[in-house]
Amino acid sequence: MDYKDYYKTLGVERKASADEIRSAYRKLAMQYHPDKNPGDKKAEDKFKEINEAYQVLSDDQKRAHYDRLGSAYTNHRSTGGRPSDFQWDDWFQQQQAQRGNVNDSFGGSGGNFSDFFRTIFGEAMRSQGRNNPFAQESPGYEQEVSVSFRETYEGTTRQLQKPDGKKLTVRIPPGVRTGSKVRVAGAGPDGSDLYLSIQVDEDERFERDGSNLTTTSTVDVFTLILGGDAEVETPAGKVKLGIPAGTQPEQIFRLAGRGMPSLKDANVKGDLYVKLKVQIPKYLSSKQKELLEEASRIKF
Repeated sequence: MDYKDYYKTLGVERKASADEIRSAYRKLAMQYHPDKNPGDKKAEDKFKEINEAYQVLSDDQKRAHYDRLGSAYTNHRSTGGRPSDFQWDDWFQQQQAQRGNVNDSFGGSGGNFSDFFRTIFGEAMRSQGRNNPFAQESPGYEQEVSVSFRETYEGTTRQLQKPDGKKLTVRIPPGVRTGSKVRVAGAGPDGSDLYLSIQVDEDERFERDGSNLTTTSTVDVFTLILGGDAEVETPAGKVKLGIPAGTQPEQIFRLAGRGMPSLKDANVKGDLYVKLKVQIPKYLSSKQKELLEEASRIKF
């Protein structure tokens, strides 16, 4: 069995940060994704290699485990050892003895990963009848999907093409956020599960904190002084907000139930917090100036 250099697969240095690894994975996954290379077996195999490398290097515990193997393998080769002479089983058992029960540390592997991956993370050991401390459900394949802010509010769908060419419509529920994952059973290569990793496009009008939103609304100075109504942006459209007389700039109003839907229950929504920003007129008519000057002479 050959050693797989996952860093080389993604084209990153061994000291690469999580962001650098993720960026490299995105670029390569888009290039070799089966949807963009229908019927291309080499591209499909390359996509599998890229995904396998990312499954390991994007997980801190898997990456540390893999790096320990890399050090041992490099030492073996630097002392003149041949690749075929490296004792995989001895190394695996040594790690198991040193770390004890690490069952919760690593997601296991499925039949869609290489022999190298299955040996290092347990599947090959189980298939050979040995005790496998890493055996868990396959992590599956991951594909990034971008959705708009409005789509996260309303929910949306995406049409995917499975490796066998069949079209599949996937529902993305309301309330997802960047980092949310939508599992699509059997939609990955070789019938593995596919996980859609959600990336939400930012909306400059809103800041999100869980299911709550914050926005800024500009109101003229006269409405703040005298009171009135102001139009406020919400994810569902504009609504009127009643402004009491004497409202101060930067004052915050809470609109209950006008935030983002909960991922668990789309009927339950967070709140929208509206911060008022005062708009000072640049130009005034002679009459307006006269009235303001008269008002300024009145003591409150």
